[in-house]
Amino acid sequence: MANYRTLTISKPSLVALRSSIGVIYIWFGMLKFFQGMSPAEQLAINTIHELCFGVLPARVSLLLLAGWETVLGLLLVSGLWKKQVIIALVVHMVCTFTPLLFFPQLSFSHAPYGFTLVGQYIMKNIVILAAAWVLWQTSDQ
Repeated sequence: MANYRTLTISKPSLVALRSSIGVIYIWFGMLKFFQGMSPAEQLAINTIHELCFGVLPARVSLLLLAGWETVLGLLLVSGLWKKQVIIALVVHMVCTFTPLLFFPQLSFSHAPYGFTLVGQYIMKNIVILAAAWVLWQTSDQ
């Protein structure tokens, strides 16, 4: 059986962690509302096209993603509905990894270890997932 230590995390540090992720979500989400402003626009459109089997028009899919990200960010910053927001965040984060499977030529210069800039952009989300885990475990604080 694992021996876990109890760690005290201050409430201000949790607010800072949650809010910093929220600001990133708001920023990246808002860019997607304005055509051509997000460097991830085409990657997002192509990924959603694959995930939704081409059912959603590109602009609609991008606006839905922009809305999802922006609302998630606002809820993270506000601290409302913490558990539900973290679940939505994890679903979003899992989807952000799908281009590694759908578009390996865009993600890797030498699979599976040599990432392109797109691959690095995707892999940084591991940090957000780890932070979400901390927020989940402390969501009652």
